[in-house]
Amino acid sequence: VTDSRSRRGGRKGSTSSSSSSSSSVAPDPLSSMLEGTDPLSLFAAASASETPTLSHSSSSVELGRKRRENEEEVGADFEPWSAKRGEILARFTTTEKLSINLFMGSDKSKASSPSSAVSEKVRTRLEELDDLEEGSQRELLNLSQQDYVNRIEELNQSLKEAWASDQKVKALKIVIQCSKLLSDTSVIQFYPSKFVLITDILDTFGRLVYDRIWSMCSDPRPLPDSFSVDDVNDTAKETCLNWFFKIASIRELIPRLYVEAAILKCNRFLNKTGIQETLPRLTAMIRGIGDPLVAVYARAYLCRVGMEVAPHLKDSLNKNFFDLLASFRQIHGDTVQNQLVIQRVEIPVYLTLYSPAIHWILQCVAYRAPDVLLTEMMERCKKLGNNALLLNSVMWAFRPEFVAARATDFIGMIKDCDEAGFPKHLLFGSLGRSLACADPPESERLPILNEAWKVITKVRSPQDYINCAEIWVEFTCRHFTKREVNTVLADIIKHMTPDRAFEDAYPQLQSVMKKILTYFHNFSVLFSMEKFLPFLDMFQKDSVRVEVCKSIMDVFIKHQQEPTRDPVILNALLHVCKTMHDSVKSFISAHRTLATGRCPQDTAHRTLPTRRCPRDAAHGTLPTGHCPQDAAHRTLLAGQFCSVDDSQSSSDTEVALTVEDEKRSLALLINGFIRMVSFGRDFEQQLSFCVEARATFCNLEPVIIQLIHTVNQLAMETRRVMGGSHSRKTAAFVRACAAYSFITIPSLTSIFSRLHLYLLSGQVALANQCLSQADAFLKAAVSILPEVPRTFNVEGKQRSSEAFLLDFINNFLSTLLVVPDHPEQGVLYLVRGLLNMVQDYTWEDNSDAKVRVYISALPLLAAMSQESYLYTIPKVDSNETLYGGDPKFIAEISKLCETLIGQVLDHLKTLGREEGMRRQGSLAFALFSILLAHGDLRNNKLNQLAVNLWNLSHKNGYCDTRSSVRTLEHIKQQAQQPELSHLSDMLLRLSLQSRA
Repeated sequence: VTDSRSRRGGRKGSTSSSSSSSSSVAPDPLSSMLEGTDPLSLFAAASASETPTLSHSSSSVELGRKRRENEEEVGADFEPWSAKRGEILARFTTTEKLSINLFMGSDKSKASSPSSAVSEKVRTRLEELDDLEEGSQRELLNLSQQDYVNRIEELNQSLKEAWASDQKVKALKIVIQCSKLLSDTSVIQFYPSKFVLITDILDTFGRLVYDRIWSMCSDPRPLPDSFSVDDVNDTAKETCLNWFFKIASIRELIPRLYVEAAILKCNRFLNKTGIQETLPRLTAMIRGIGDPLVAVYARAYLCRVGMEVAPHLKDSLNKNFFDLLASFRQIHGDTVQNQLVIQRVEIPVYLTLYSPAIHWILQCVAYRAPDVLLTEMMERCKKLGNNALLLNSVMWAFRPEFVAARATDFIGMIKDCDEAGFPKHLLFGSLGRSLACADPPESERLPILNEAWKVITKVRSPQDYINCAEIWVEFTCRHFTKREVNTVLADIIKHMTPDRAFEDAYPQLQSVMKKILTYFHNFSVLFSMEKFLPFLDMFQKDSVRVEVCKSIMDVFIKHQQEPTRDPVILNALLHVCKTMHDSVKSFISAHRTLATGRCPQDTAHRTLPTRRCPRDAAHGTLPTGHCPQDAAHRTLLAGQFCSVDDSQSSSDTEVALTVEDEKRSLALLINGFIRMVSFGRDFEQQLSFCVEARATFCNLEPVIIQLIHTVNQLAMETRRVMGGSHSRKTAAFVRACAAYSFITIPSLTSIFSRLHLYLLSGQVALANQCLSQADAFLKAAVSILPEVPRTFNVEGKQRSSEAFLLDFINNFLSTLLVVPDHPEQGVLYLVRGLLNMVQDYTWEDNSDAKVRVYISALPLLAAMSQESYLYTIPKVDSNETLYGGDPKFIAEISKLCETLIGQVLDHLKTLGREEGMRRQGSLAFALFSILLAHGDLRNNKLNQLAVNLWNLSHKNGYCDTRSSVRTLEHIKQQAQQPELSHLSDMLLRLSLQSRA
């Protein structure tokens, strides 16, 4: 950082500090300001003496003008500057060192008497600006790009702070000094980004000035948006004029131009035609800028401000464009060429610096412009030599429909361009963008593609090639068949494979894939392309590869209407899904794998028992470890989670959550694929597919669950086709389905999923007359009940598992009614086994869940004692058939009922304390309801027990009165039946009590 002080000299000896503006031959408007009355004072006096009047006729004209302006307002179809800002900053960067020259004057204030003349006020203002321009010089050298950006941001903040502290002159100093930076092209590659940063400051300044003057007009009431000059008070007008006077006194062209353009909107406060008169003057001033790059960005800023303030004033926009054409030859002049040699910048790189500015100018000019004007602009560009840069911007900015209708003409212009100055593949890229949005004439489409690809395929740089090819893929997919798309893919593979160039072009390759998937929804056509899968293989970075596979599956699930069995589609999508599955960083140990035998590490590995049912000679055996349809049927072994490395920090929890979310999203896509696979009546092929899928997706538990559901559904579909009467072949097949489920369920880590699937698979096996298999499923479910945790995590919160467990057990009990007893296991062995597990389970403290299970078991036992069961399964003999009402069987049921009732009564005694009375009343009423519905109340003991339970439930008044009343009404109705007349006597002993 260097500091120097320069002595203020006479104004006549001052010179411009901008080399760019020195080429202007216009005289200094302030050269005679010290002699007599200066021009600014004359301007002020003229403004003060002007009395605006508005006649009735002129008022009508004004209303008509405003109506036209409103019709030509910028709409949502106009891309704003803010959308381009980030792209420019990201694209135009540099590693060279930058510098900032700041000439910041002293902040001393100069007092003036109230009686000073106008010229004296102007003299004071000019002295302040002199102090600004010729004060202390501060130069910041050797700044990196980030340091430069930070310094500019600091200046922007300083501007806001100075304004907020009422240091308006200091704020103006900052804006002027920042504007001067736009005359510096010493690091030319960074100039577009510098322009963006500096104009942000100018925009801030323009808003501050406009808002200040607006606020001065808001007393006593706010100024309307559509205000006129008559609505502006004199104080606001004087302040506005003061700002324009200060800016007009800036001697250097570039800062004077930019700062005045920044407050262009303030002309609305002075007169109706101020903006209309100022825009042409500022447009003409730009002709005095010698550097063509500086000039084109000045025009871009003026067009930007013009579109924001007065978009209806098209003449100034057009004038800027035609002035640009007139000065276009400067780009190829000796001055510019020498500058490029000094900075070691190639001409193609230099020309790209113009693109953002010219694009913007053309976008403003072409917005809602008639085709006649666009055609004229196109013809003028055609007449210029070395017009590739302009032609590129024309294709970017003009309406796609206009370009597409004249695509052949544009190709002819591209051919005539000089390859050295601006590469033709960039021109074809711009043409391709337009053709992606609008369709050319059908007869011209194939010649257009051929001409474009002749140029594209000759591009040597892989990055340049793929940038252009990616654009034209959409045109190819939109208008041609798989043959042409396959040819394009082959060319892409040819260019991007050498030296693994594809590794640097994943975003473009992803875009190519996205466009193909947008237009090709028939996957049999897509996968029949010879080069599609080789193209997919170029995505070798795991994260990118997975994203591409996910996009393929998204499209398949969304657009595949009918289930498919096409082997081409299935093989390809299995490969895609396997890629997604393998990407998951599995934290599951090696024990959880698909194997083809017994697990040596797990001696307790479960196998399905092989036994023959003596009641059913045709009852087959369930194979242990293999499927009759598939000798290579793989066995899924139960596994465990790997232990977490102790060195992991607590922040790894977030990573784990991310992994789980990723696994969940992948599982949804794979499950969508599995549901769309159907082999029709070829059930064995469907089962083989599920076997293969289980081996492929072993680490995604939701997929394994979906496969089990699919196989169960397959068994039920087989039953439906056979009408419930299986042949030898289909009987063996449904047993194979049961084997699949039985050896797959233990691999699941979720105990709740295992319980649910064991029960569901047991019900499916029972429906298909696979009695031993159903028996094994239900026994397995009972055996893992002790593993159910008392609490489990739901979205980060611990929840009790009792509700799930009670719901599962009730469902299980309802299934046991139709399950026949095993001849070697004793009477009601599954019911006893379940109740024993419930007895031994560690329930929560102060929980009534165990007793509620006992109460729920009583209706099952009552139903089992009936001669005819409530429901049965066709072709499956339940206990009603096996025992035929055998007294010993009934006695066993009665004995078990007595035991359960005894357990409930013992529990009710323990709830006699005050804190347990509400629970006691609830349980007593529940048991009373069961006895009333299922018990033989002609038995005096049972009848008395029911009365005692009623009284106990109402003893402390905690029972719901409405439920009690409805229960009494029900008993009264039942007692009217002859066979239930004994209920009348019991009804007399039931009384209502309430806590009140």
